[in-house]
Amino acid sequence: MIGMDSRLVASSIAILLFSSAAIAPASAQAAEDPKQPSVDNPHMHLWGTDDLSSCWTHFDSNDSSGSAEGGYGEQTFGDGQQVSVDYTCSMQDTFLQDMYLNSNGTIEIDLVVNIWSGDCSQGSECKNLTLTLYQGTKEVAQKEFQAVDNNGNDEMISWDIPVDQNTTRWNKSNEEPRLQIEFSWPGYNGADCLLFFVDCSGSFRMYYENNEDGNDATVNFPVVNMTEAGPNGEGPGDEEDDGGFLPGFGLLAVLGALALASAASRPRVEEE
Repeated sequence: MIGMDSRLVASSIAILLFSSAAIAPASAQAAEDPKQPSVDNPHMHLWGTDDLSSCWTHFDSNDSSGSAEGGYGEQTFGDGQQVSVDYTCSMQDTFLQDMYLNSNGTIEIDLVVNIWSGDCSQGSECKNLTLTLYQGTKEVAQKEFQAVDNNGNDEMISWDIPVDQNTTRWNKSNEEPRLQIEFSWPGYNGADCLLFFVDCSGSFRMYYENNEDGNDATVNFPVVNMTEAGPNGEGPGDEEDDGGFLPGFGLLAVLGALALASAASRPRVEEE
């Protein structure tokens, strides 16, 4: 009977270990989702509708589902009307895992806009092109671009944001990145509009990742593994790297080995 009990204990432990190990592939698949950030997939791409009414982001450069076929979104404004936009590009899906950034790295934002408007003269209502990066609802950084072309020419906008101690970790489900774009300048209302019937309507255009000209529409995050995020080689607020095993799996294996050893060491009693 003792031998049968030992075999039963061993079998039960083997089943438990196998069941725990079977969970690991699910986590691996989550990390390999092309819409999710990873060390090998750090570029977040911008997508949206043709009228800029909706803008979203994810990390798969090949998935333009729902985005404008022309590769850009644009709002137009009537003669002399204020050229004003205010919209936010948010992650299409929540993070499946926390995103960790190199504490010495830089977040790089590159996008292309095309603006046709009047000039921002004294006394007029103006807001220069302004980008704001959010970590969930928390503002990370904001930059105002004062010398943006407003004559209908494509212009590359580049912005580098150093990673600090507050942005090395982006928690899943509530700290996904969001990029807000704001601009407001007067419309063109010169004499040409009245005398020569010139089209003086205004417009604001931003290109998406699937544009035909190859313009950038990305936010590049310096993504690293958890243990590389903090200054001491550990993720902030996290335990040491578990060596690639599922959390708690190593402890379970040790307990299983001890139980097997204990069962094997029991004296065998011969039946009479």
